[in-house]
Amino acid sequence: MDKDILNKIDKLKKERNAVILSHFYQRPEIQDIADFIGDSLELSRKAAETDADVVVFCGVHFMAETASILSPDKMVLLPNIGAGCPMAEMADYDGLLRLKEQHPDAYVVSYVNTTAEVKTLSDICCTSANAVKVVNTIPKEKEIIFVPDKNLGHYVEKMTGRKMIIWQGYCNTHNKLSKLEVQLTKEKYPEALVLAHPECREDVLDIADGVFSTSGIIKFVKDSNASEFIICTEDGILHQLQKKYPDKKFILPSNKLVCPNMKKTKIEDVLYSLENLRSEVKVPDDIRQKAVIPIRRMLDVK
Repeated sequence: MDKDILNKIDKLKKERNAVILSHFYQRPEIQDIADFIGDSLELSRKAAETDADVVVFCGVHFMAETASILSPDKMVLLPNIGAGCPMAEMADYDGLLRLKEQHPDAYVVSYVNTTAEVKTLSDICCTSANAVKVVNTIPKEKEIIFVPDKNLGHYVEKMTGRKMIIWQGYCNTHNKLSKLEVQLTKEKYPEALVLAHPECREDVLDIADGVFSTSGIIKFVKDSNASEFIICTEDGILHQLQKKYPDKKFILPSNKLVCPNMKKTKIEDVLYSLENLRSEVKVPDDIRQKAVIPIRRMLDVK
């Protein structure tokens, strides 16, 4: 890594009173310069708790939006403004509004991987780490609309016993992984445990030894006596796993587990963002005031 760039970033962080947040799926060099690394839930909490004036969010657009919603007094920067989330864009405001009109008494659970506008129509948000807990807080008699990830939705149904109206969105990266690819990898590494993210297809989750969020996968590896793991999620997580547990072996079952949007952010983007305070993500206050309610409800779920 270019030491001159690193030095400039460190200097600008101090001058701007800035903090850098990175998702586990970011490039290794981005993770290495971050003040905090985590999944969506962890980074949502960090964005809300930090006393920094500037939050540089190395992730995708909905994450920066969430930080802006929680911290309207902070400047939230998305270093590469083109880093979006196709799954978040699969759930549209008008479509969800029509669905709500068809089910007026339904409780809307929206994955944090949604736009700020969709969150304004939601009763509570969730992440892959707490989706089961969130749904378990909803009264049994309530009909539930779950937006937008069908794979996470079906997993939550299975774990809670609740039948939900599930939006048919999906993660382009996780949804590509097939059961056959996992089985063939398992044949090659028969002693390895299969750990899968709940955005994977249902048939992949059915053969996994454990289903976890990204932070959950890391915690499981920490506590496990196993030495080999087949990791069914985006390949960026391998950087942290290999750094933390160099004595263990991690295998990706497919070379397709790469999110092109998460990989858009480069270290030069972070430097440019801090130098020029670009590109700011600011949620309009009328939207923010509605969208913050389901997010705060999510953060209150322990």
